Amino acid sequence: MFYSLKNRLIVFFVVLLFVSFGTMSYLFFTESRSIIRSYIESSAYEKMDEYASFVNMALVQIYDVSSIVFNSSMTKSWDNTLSDPALPAGEKMLANINLSQFLTQTTNNYSIVSSITVYRQEGMWISADNQITDDSSFKNEPWYDQFKTKGIQWVSAHQDPLEVRRLKPFDVLSLLLPIGTFEPSQSKNMMKINVRAEFFLEPLNRIHLGEKGTIFLLDGNGQSVLGQHEFASHPEAAKKMETIRNNAQQNGVIYLENEDGVKDILVYKKLKLNNWLLVGIVPEVDLYGKLYKLRTSMLIFGSLLLVGAIAAAIWLSHGISKPLSRLASGMRYVQMGDFDGAEKRIPAEEKGRNEVSYVTTTFRNMVSQLRFHIKTEFELKLLRQQAEYKALLMQINPHFLFNTLELLSSLAMQQRTQDTVRVIEALGKMMRFSLRISNDLTPLGEELKYVRHYTSILQIRFADRLHLTLEEEENLRDCVIPKFILQPLIENAVKYSFKEQAEAKVMIRVRREEARLILTVADNGSGITKELSQELRAESLTTHFEHILKTRSEQIGLRNVLARCQLYYGNLFEFEITSGELEGASISLILPIQGGTIDV
Repeated sequence: MFYSLKNRLIVFFVVLLFVSFGTMSYLFFTESRSIIRSYIESSAYEKMDEYASFVNMALVQIYDVSSIVFNSSMTKSWDNTLSDPALPAGEKMLANINLSQFLTQTTNNYSIVSSITVYRQEGMWISADNQITDDSSFKNEPWYDQFKTKGIQWVSAHQDPLEVRRLKPFDVLSLLLPIGTFEPSQSKNMMKINVRAEFFLEPLNRIHLGEKGTIFLLDGNGQSVLGQHEFASHPEAAKKMETIRNNAQQNGVIYLENEDGVKDILVYKKLKLNNWLLVGIVPEVDLYGKLYKLRTSMLIFGSLLLVGAIAAAIWLSHGISKPLSRLASGMRYVQMGDFDGAEKRIPAEEKGRNEVSYVTTTFRNMVSQLRFHIKTEFELKLLRQQAEYKALLMQINPHFLFNTLELLSSLAMQQRTQDTVRVIEALGKMMRFSLRISNDLTPLGEELKYVRHYTSILQIRFADRLHLTLEEEENLRDCVIPKFILQPLIENAVKYSFKEQAEAKVMIRVRREEARLILTVADNGSGITKELSQELRAESLTTHFEHILKTRSEQIGLRNVLARCQLYYGNLFEFEITSGELEGASISLILPIQGGTIDV
């Protein structure tokens, strides 16, 4: 029983799992109590220094932008123009447009800036891209009140109505500065420079302290600058903010303990440029997995386990792994339809009586039988499809011939000799074309010649009562289409047009739309009912067309055409039935454009 593959696997992996995980757990809980906390502290300082440099660089650029707008002659000229009541409104509007263009150019020069907006105390604001609006609603915003009354220049992550109006509903971090003076309460104009909060958040989110540690960017009041609401879940850290701000040290470490006895490590660093603060909080227990000693111990033990696992895998590969891998490779080839490739990768038969050998033998037999059945079914289906297509094609010729012979009989009885000769000549050319049934397809140019011969017969029959037009785009005559798909549609169009009135109008249009050829026949008849249209569409979805060969309905020509196109093109064929521009029926055959002459 021990030599059974199932039993060997169970015994081996039970022993391996118990020994490996038992030893790893013991090392983890014994070695983790001697953690050297200085490692995480130095790592945190290094990451914070990198991010602080990034923030300082961004702030310098934002201040540069504000300096350009503040000191620009364009801004001063705009302020003077709008402050002069004697100037006309047109000149003031020109000044607004010039300032907007200047803001557009400045914004484009600094990729980190999302937008720059200048607000005027009278209730107007100007931004880039010629956005000039008389709207004093910004005075109701909290940031405007705090700027005017308290001089608070930095606005934490928030949704700016201007950005929302521009279909950019993202959080922004904003710098507010007066224009023309350094005192916010006395300024008539102010600028608001928006920077996406994501610009600061994305690199910050890539910084990790342990696995669960988080770094927050706080302002001078200990509030989150970037909308990091997770800081509120650390009330012990919030209580230490006052102590950190009053401390002269630029960075440091504080150890916290909550009511449940869980210890956290708080690492902070002050930013000199605008009194912001970087605070990193990481649970103490999260540091155990990052220590060198524990990593070394686990690495040594893991290496020993790896050597043992490799030796066991080699021993088992001859019985399980290797045959199963080759069997899986063979299954992938079967999935792709490559049965020869699958049989080459199926393992050779073995004399052993285990489960893998049985599965391999069974799968080999299954592949052989499956290939035989698929080949047989495919050949039978192809032969049946070819027979159906030929039968449908032969159905068209007698149908048209009978109608034309009736016309010749009528002309002979009327002693219209010249018309009879013309009909016979046209009929001869048409029969010569229709008797070439060795090819199922024909160039569009040949099909249109056939259609013109047919329409000439119709014109002789109906004279001035029939109005036929043929429109075709250039460079389409070499496209290949199934034979005899236009003539039955034209015949039906003429028939049903005369059924309702004394004159018939039929329009034939050939055009190209991207990689598709669209053949349209429209008439001024009574149209096709919705029920019949749905019935024709349902029939086109089936792959059995014996009922069309046996049908005696009046729509035999239309059904025949749709069936042959469906047989040849499959899912690539589409058709549309609408009322049309002649107020009758309009039938459009939508075919993929093809070149060359091939059989179905």
